[in-house]
Amino acid sequence: MRRILFKSKIHRATVTQADLDYEGSVTIDRDLLRAADIVENEKVAVWNVTQGTRLETYALEGEAGSGVICINGAAAHLNKPGDLVILATFAEVEEAEVANWKPTVVFVDKDNRVVPGQTKEIPGPQRRSA
Repeated sequence: MRRILFKSKIHRATVTQADLDYEGSVTIDRDLLRAADIVENEKVAVWNVTQGTRLETYALEGEAGSGVICINGAAAHLNKPGDLVILATFAEVEEAEVANWKPTVVFVDKDNRVVPGQTKEIPGPQRRSA
């Protein structure tokens, strides 16, 4: 059996652009792609924290160091500059790999720069007591 597990994410990035006239995808700063182990053309879930929308698309590489998170195509109707989004990927994993599986979590600041040393998620109920 294979399971689909959470592979990586960029947590609470700020949308910098929304380009309705592009065919589709999300353009992501190359540095963020590398930090989150996301490759160009990989399927990406876009969860909009601000609007409450969710969609799936694919990643395109943006200029390194630019902080760009540009939502392209029809998805631009659901994501606006300034919105906070979570960009997540998943992988099919063999059952034998499940016990040792560790996703990559990248936290960013308001300028979409990686926050060094912050890599662990804290589940909602535990955040209140942290």
